Amino acid sequence: MLSQPYSVSFDLGKDRSVTIGTGKLARQADGAVTVQQGNTVLLATVVANKEPREGQDFFPLSVDYQEKFAAAGRIPGTFFKREGRLSDYEVLISRLVDRALRPLFPEDYFCDVQVLITLISSDAEVMPDSLACLAASAALAVSDIPIKEIISEVRVAKINGEYIVNPGRTELANAEMEFIIAATEKNLMMVEGESKEVQEEDLVKALEVAHEAIRIQIAAQAQLRDQKGIAGKRDYTKPLQDAALEQKVADFCTAKINEISHAGTSKHVRSEAFAELKKAMVQSLGEDVDDATKKLAKKYYSDLEWSLVRNMILDDRIRLDGRQLDQVRPLAMETDILPIPHGSSLFTRGETQSLSTVTLGTPDDELMIDAATDTHYTNFILHYNFPPFSTGEVKPMRGPGRREVGHGNLAMRSLKQMMPGNDYPYTVRIVSDVLESNGSSSMATVCAGSLALMDAGVPVPKHVSGVAMGLITREDGKYAILTDILGDEDHLGDMDFKVTGTRDGICGVQMDIKVDGLSMDVMREALAQARKGRLHILDAMYECVSEARPEVKPHAPRMEKLIIEKEFIGAVIGKGGEVIQGLQKETGTTITIEEVGEKGEVSIFSSNKEGVQKALEIIKGIVAVPEVGTIYEGKIKGVKEFGAFVEFLPKKEGLLHISEISWNRLESMDGLYKDGDIVKVKLIGVDPKTGKFKLSHKALLPRPERKPAPGEENKA
Repeated sequence: MLSQPYSVSFDLGKDRSVTIGTGKLARQADGAVTVQQGNTVLLATVVANKEPREGQDFFPLSVDYQEKFAAAGRIPGTFFKREGRLSDYEVLISRLVDRALRPLFPEDYFCDVQVLITLISSDAEVMPDSLACLAASAALAVSDIPIKEIISEVRVAKINGEYIVNPGRTELANAEMEFIIAATEKNLMMVEGESKEVQEEDLVKALEVAHEAIRIQIAAQAQLRDQKGIAGKRDYTKPLQDAALEQKVADFCTAKINEISHAGTSKHVRSEAFAELKKAMVQSLGEDVDDATKKLAKKYYSDLEWSLVRNMILDDRIRLDGRQLDQVRPLAMETDILPIPHGSSLFTRGETQSLSTVTLGTPDDELMIDAATDTHYTNFILHYNFPPFSTGEVKPMRGPGRREVGHGNLAMRSLKQMMPGNDYPYTVRIVSDVLESNGSSSMATVCAGSLALMDAGVPVPKHVSGVAMGLITREDGKYAILTDILGDEDHLGDMDFKVTGTRDGICGVQMDIKVDGLSMDVMREALAQARKGRLHILDAMYECVSEARPEVKPHAPRMEKLIIEKEFIGAVIGKGGEVIQGLQKETGTTITIEEVGEKGEVSIFSSNKEGVQKALEIIKGIVAVPEVGTIYEGKIKGVKEFGAFVEFLPKKEGLLHISEISWNRLESMDGLYKDGDIVKVKLIGVDPKTGKFKLSHKALLPRPERKPAPGEENKA
C-alpha cells in the first residue's frame, strides 16, 4: 500500500517560499523528505539501526551531503563521467549539518545513524547549502528515530545594511558578512561564516535574525510530523549502569584527579598522570573483574574527570595549565625561516605550532572548483595538514580528512578578507603544517598564514589573528569564559568558538554551542573577551613584522601587468602562438593573456627581473600605435638596392629609402648598413593605400647650407 504524501510550505520573506514534503520518495528509509525553494530540490533520508553494535560506547553518526551533476543538467567532467568522492565543498556542508545534528541525540544512544542529503534539482539563484540542515532535521522529525528536539539552519547575510535570510547567489556576492547559523526553538547550536571586519554587535544581530527565521522552519517541521502522525520515538537499548561501581571509582579517584588538575603542568605531564591514575583505578578493582566492567569503570572515570575539572575552573577560576581565564599562552613567532619558499613563518602559541609557507604562482596555477551548481576558479588556496606526530601519536598517513578540510577552510575564509582584489595577478597558495597541537591549530594557521603572506610580499594591508574560546556553565548560574583553550578544555566545555579578525573587526567565526539557554549577554561578554585575546596576539604579530615586503623575494616570480586594446591580442599571440611562444623562450618568462571586457590583460611572470622588463618592453612595442613625427631606435632587418627595411617597433617594419638616409645623394647602398645594425629613424608618413610606414634618417641630421650657384655671389 502506497503511503500518503504530505507537505507544508512557509515563507522566509521576499517571496522566498519553501516547501517540505514527505511520503512520496524513498519510502523505505526511516525518514525521508524533499525540500524545495524555487527550482532547487533536496532529498534527505535518515536510517538508524535498531540495536547498537556489541561493545559500542560512542554515537556513530555519519552525514553526507552530495550534489548530483544531473541536478544542474550537467555531466561530470571526470574520466568516468560520474560523481566521485565528496568534494571539499560537499565535505564542508556535511560538517555543518553534522555539527548541528549531533547534540540532538540522547547521550546514551549508540545506534548507527546515517543521514544522506542529495541535491536532485538545482536553481542557479537558490543556494542549496542553506537548506541542507532543514532537510536533514525534517527527515529525522518524520521518523521514529529518537531525537530530543527539532532544529534548522539558515544563512544570514548583511547586504547594503540589511540582514537577509537565505539570500540568492547574486545578492550574496555583495554581502559584507555571511554566517550559517543552526538553532533549536530556544537555543543556538552552531555558527560558521566570514565577514569584512564587522563588529561584535553585528554578529549578535545576525544571530537574532537567524533565530527568528529558524523558529518558522521548526514550526513547519512539527506540522509535517503531525500530519504524518508520528506519535512517539522508538525505544532503544541503553548501556548498562552500575551505581556501586561508579561510587567506587569516585572514592578512589576524586582526590587524585583534583591534585593533578590543580598542579598546572604541561599537557604530556598531565596526560601521563591521568593515564597512570586510570590504570591504577582499574587495578584496584581486582583481577576477577571482566572486560565489560573495566570498560564501564573507565567511562565512569572519564565522566568524573570531566565533572571535577569543570568545577575547578568554575569555583577556583584557574585552569589545567595554571593560567588565568583570559590569559593567552606564551607566543613566539618568526618569518623568513626557509630559504626557498616565497614566504614562510613559524608561529608558536603554548604547545601549538604551525609552520606555514606561501607560494606565488601564475594564473595557470589557479584552482578550478567544479561543482554541480557552479564552476569557477580561485587564485587563493590554503591547505592545512595535521600529521599524527603533532599530538605525539602513531596513525596511518592518509589524505586530508573532514577535520583538515574544515579547519583549512576557516583559515582560508579569514585570510581571504585581506587579500588584494581580482586584479592581483599571482595565484597564492598557503600551506600550514601543524607541527604541534594542543588547542586550536586552525587559529595558529590563521596567524602563521598572515605572517607568511607579509613575508612573501603579498600586499595585505593588515594582519589577521585568531583565538579559540571556551565556555563552561553550571546549573547554579556560574559560568567561566576561557581564552585560548587547550585541547582538554575543548572537550569539557559547553561552547567552543573561534573568532578571527583584524584590529578593526571580525573576519571569521566558527562556533559550536552545547548548552541550553545561553543568553545574548553572555554571548556579548564572550565576544568581548575574544576581541581582547585577538588584539593581544595581533600586537605580537606586528612586532614580528609590521607590513608586507615592498616587493617579492629575489627568487620569487616577478610580475608585470599590461592592459592592451582587444584588437592587439592576436598580434601579441601571433599565428599559431608563434609570437608569444617565441617571446617566452627569448625572455625566459611566462606570459598569459585574458580578455577582460573590451580590453586584453597581459601578465608577465619570471624570477628574472631583467627578463620581465624585456618582455614588457617588447609587448609594449607590439601594441604601440606608430605616430608620424616620432623618433624610434630601429634595427636593420634587410638591405636592398633602393633602401633598408627597419624594425622600428616590435613586429612593425618600415622602409628607409635610399633618398632618406642622407642629405647627400647616394648612388648605392653598398657598405652603408648590414642586418642587425641599429639606426635612429623618424616616422615621416604612412601610405594611405597600403598602410606601409615611411622612415627617414636624414630628417634627424642638420640640413646642410645651400651653396650659391656660379654667378650668384656677384649678383649679391
